[in-house]
Amino acid sequence: MFKVFVTRDIPKEGLELLKPYCEVEINNLGRSLTKKELLEKIKDKDACITQLTDKVDREFFETAPNLKIVANYAVGFDNIDLDEATKRSIFVTNTPDVLTQATAELAWALLFACSRKIVEAEKFTRAGLYKGWDLYSFLGLDISNKTLGVIGAGRIGQAFAEMSKGFKMNILYTANSKKHDFEKRTGAKFVDLHTLLKESDFVSIHTSLTPKTHHLIGKKELSLMKKTAVLINTSRGAVIDEHALAESLENKQIYAAGLDVYEKEPIIEEKLKKLDNVILLPHIGSA
Repeated sequence: MFKVFVTRDIPKEGLELLKPYCEVEINNLGRSLTKKELLEKIKDKDACITQLTDKVDREFFETAPNLKIVANYAVGFDNIDLDEATKRSIFVTNTPDVLTQATAELAWALLFACSRKIVEAEKFTRAGLYKGWDLYSFLGLDISNKTLGVIGAGRIGQAFAEMSKGFKMNILYTANSKKHDFEKRTGAKFVDLHTLLKESDFVSIHTSLTPKTHHLIGKKELSLMKKTAVLINTSRGAVIDEHALAESLENKQIYAAGLDVYEKEPIIEEKLKKLDNVILLPHIGSA
């Protein structure tokens, strides 16, 4: 019987589809497996259902000579060495479009929270410091009629931009190529990255992680942004140089940042944790 290993518990409806045809083994520990544990489990498997926390590299493939397919339970697949899979004629699949709206909505939630100091105000109120309305308490940024910069115009980036219609925003975007249908629907303008960073009031990152996009936003790029700009990242953490971002926020070079992803999850740049002008979420774009 076809042997399948599932690296983390997934909805039972999916598992029930497999069980009549496959011998299914599931990691029920409630945590990601260590590399050693994972390799031990896949030795005799024909298929593996993985998640972003699983590193599927050459050692992984070498350990599982019977492997025929890796099904990544995620939209992204930067945890998988595609070249190694291709060499071995192993299929790799992902789940595109299932999280498009959810992730785009979370990016907006972060944008609002950063702009209107929602988290700071909530903590202030919960601490019993609210003594009545005050004219100058937690003054934030307007969102309507501002310029929105979208880095990466795939499904999520486009969905995010389309949600800005009600706020009558001017949309700039940068991508590998122009998206004519997207431009017709939204009036978005294709520009280079530096122009986008200089002119945008809000910048949201929706690009995939590749060698080309690793640290796409670093010290130089952050220095181009407005001091009143807000940076949002719900794509992949390593697209931003976290150390450079922490310095930029600490020095008030940009107004605020909202992050749902990190360069070395679950590790987060220590300096970021100490700053009030950054909102940190535990990778819940899919929640």
